[in-house]
Amino acid sequence: MTNLNWIELSTLEILDALVEKSFSRPVLIYKHSTSCAFSSVVRSRLEHAWSKKPLNIDSYFLNVITHRQLSNGVAEMFQVEHQSPQILIIINGICVFHDSHFGVNHQAIQQAITPVNG
Repeated sequence: MTNLNWIELSTLEILDALVEKSFSRPVLIYKHSTSCAFSSVVRSRLEHAWSKKPLNIDSYFLNVITHRQLSNGVAEMFQVEHQSPQILIIINGICVFHDSHFGVNHQAIQQAITPVNG
C-alpha cells in the first residue's frame, strides 16, 4: 500500500493549475506508459519507496498512451524530450529536474526538492 496519492494529469486545465501550484510547493509529474512493463516496474518501486518515506510534494500521474498530445505539450512547455517513464520536478513554474528510466526514483526526487523543503 502506498501513501503516494496520484493526481491524474489529463487536461490542459489541470496542467495550468499544477504550474500555478508550483509557486507555493514543488510538483512532480510522472509520465507513465501503460504499454511498457519497465514503466510499471518503475512506478511500483517509486510507490514502495514512498510508502516508507513520504515526500512533501504534489504528485501528478500522466498516462502517455491515453493523453499523448498532453504529454507532448508537457515536453514542449518544460523543454524536455518526451520519454517514459519520466519524472519532472516543477518549482516556480520551471522544470528544475527531470530524468527517465533508471533515473526515476525516490532519492532523485528527494534530492531535487531538498533545497526547497530543506
